[in-house]
Amino acid sequence: MTVVAGWDLFEDLRDVQDEMLRLHRLQAHRFGQFGQQYDGGPTKAAWAPTVDISERKDAYLVTVELPGVMINDLEITIQDGLLTIQGERFNAHDSSVEKVHRVERRYGTFRRSITLPSHVMADGIEATAQDGVLQILVPKAAEVHAKRIQVQAIQVQASQNDADPAPAIAGNSRS
Repeated sequence: MTVVAGWDLFEDLRDVQDEMLRLHRLQAHRFGQFGQQYDGGPTKAAWAPTVDISERKDAYLVTVELPGVMINDLEITIQDGLLTIQGERFNAHDSSVEKVHRVERRYGTFRRSITLPSHVMADGIEATAQDGVLQILVPKAAEVHAKRIQVQAIQVQASQNDADPAPAIAGNSRS
């Protein structure tokens, strides 16, 4: 008896992405906690906003946490099945006026790219933002069903010079 287990490509991709983000955070922590260099000065390190991707019957929903990012500082594009969210969050503190004791939030540019399934309607994608949360609704295209292809039988004719005629191939017949 053969057991067939389901395989979800996107689950594997999410696992790889989560592992890469975990390693990036670990490396950033090693080089300086919360973006602080060892000399105490802040860095302008890249950051990646957190993303949730859920699936509905008719669409995928991408939710991105972007507190402090203005809508004018966002750019969302889709090209060749790759949804890209990029922008910039600016530092709210003026270092010439204030003495900053700790900076734990990340500032600077960011870019997140998400590979979409082939069965989405790119022209129907909608994005909304409220209270620092960006939601991108990616509608699914009509479901594509597998098409069964019928195999046609080919009859091979024997020539007059052949002593042993070639066997005929038939759809469901057996010799």
